[in-house]
Amino acid sequence: MSTSLEYTVNARRVDSSGSVANAKKAEVVLDTGLEGRSDALNPAELLLASLAACMIKGAERVAPMLNFDLHGMTVRLHAVRIDAPPSIKTIDYEIVVECDEPERRLELLHTNIRRYGTISNTLASVVQLTGSIRRADAEE
Repeated sequence: MSTSLEYTVNARRVDSSGSVANAKKAEVVLDTGLEGRSDALNPAELLLASLAACMIKGAERVAPMLNFDLHGMTVRLHAVRIDAPPSIKTIDYEIVVECDEPERRLELLHTNIRRYGTISNTLASVVQLTGSIRRADAEE
């Protein structure tokens, strides 16, 4: 039996340099102006932030099921955009986990993050999504 969730976001133009998006009680300032702005995320950065949030939330979801001792986590993302047609061609990521778990358990966490992530599954179906996971104290 499949369960369906729905999401609603409302976005509004504030002026020629930006907009705001609202969902629930949260508000996010958007860089929607032609000049760009350093205090807001542009659409491509929002896409990457959504993927990072998906991966972190996925880890939070599966860590208790795996009895995985997760102390902290960072997701680093890099996307390549092409001009014709304008689109994201590739997204590379690195998940850095603060934990004392063995390598095989890190890979298990990675597999579960990728398998059950709504945003990661959606993006992987339309863009080359590749990445790795490592322990925070491992060599960069």
